Amino acid sequence: MIGFNFSQFIPSGSNKADFDKLLDIFLQLLTYSSGDVGEALNWMNQLDEQNGLTNDEYGMGDFIQDLKEKGYIDEEEPGSGTFNVTPKSGQTIRQRSLEEIFGKIKKASRGNHRTPFAGNGDESSAERRNYAFGDEPDQIDSTSSIRNAQINHGIDEFNMTENDLVVEEREYKTQTSTVLMIDISHSMILYGEDRITPAKKVAMALAELITTRYPKDTLDIIVFGNQAWPIEIKDLPYLQVGPYHTNTYSGLELAMDILRRRKTANKQIFMITDGKPTCLIENGRFYKNSFGLDRKIVNKTLTQAARCRKLNIPITTFMIARDPYLQRFVQDFTKINHGRAFYSSLKGLGEYIFEDYVRNRRKKLR
Repeated sequence: MIGFNFSQFIPSGSNKADFDKLLDIFLQLLTYSSGDVGEALNWMNQLDEQNGLTNDEYGMGDFIQDLKEKGYIDEEEPGSGTFNVTPKSGQTIRQRSLEEIFGKIKKASRGNHRTPFAGNGDESSAERRNYAFGDEPDQIDSTSSIRNAQINHGIDEFNMTENDLVVEEREYKTQTSTVLMIDISHSMILYGEDRITPAKKVAMALAELITTRYPKDTLDIIVFGNQAWPIEIKDLPYLQVGPYHTNTYSGLELAMDILRRRKTANKQIFMITDGKPTCLIENGRFYKNSFGLDRKIVNKTLTQAARCRKLNIPITTFMIARDPYLQRFVQDFTKINHGRAFYSSLKGLGEYIFEDYVRNRRKKLR
């Protein structure tokens, strides 16, 4: 008789499932605590007490020991009980952020972003055509060109002219340089809403997407508060909001400086923010105004948007705030730059950024 035989399930006795379950929670808490291992473990102990995360066979002490043995944390000094995160933890957090936010995306060829256009690309196609002024020398098909010269002029009086030259078509493949700007002003944790953690998760997912699936692209990450400064991808999980105002002007200035040094044709800025610009630096001093929209700060910021437009750098603003007067400012900012704006909830932020990034991969920005 064809069919299935069912028997009682007997667990293997392995603690792998218990460790993986606890690791998911630990990595989430590590992101919320900005890399403070002690705080994350304290929270886990509280959750264990309230919800019974562990059991008699596998306790929190076993989990902490496994974290050390598997290379997720290490002690500052042997026996000190004070732990630091390791690069493995950061990489795992980024990978899981990508799975969490972009888990349903199609797998793309590594580093390839094809367009339907032929041009000065780096991958040959089967098509050939006559040489035209402006074609690159390395596009010339030597074999076909020599054959044409022999046919047109003969072997005895071999001569090659421009009319004999044949070039190979190449498929144009876009490469993009992206600067991601993240607002770390104090408003990102005000009003009882944690906005910085979703922003970090999206940034980590985007970084992992680009570095693993589009390695020919570049991604630079900038944070901006009273000032703007670049950070490395490995620092993303541990970003913290500070007692800062919002100096959008400095963020855009630094982003433009970075993109000017990039040799790619396609350049763009993604900006995640929840508030209005409230700060400038003038003559080495901070000019701040948190009340309403300060005309001086707004005009300077809009001027930066216009400069980006002249450099063919579109800005996509992901606004995680619903205030009408802030949305009007973003509308003016977007209009001047000829960029795009999304008014997103925290829940939909990742999908918006991914869709916009992939859409830009399929065309050459003008």
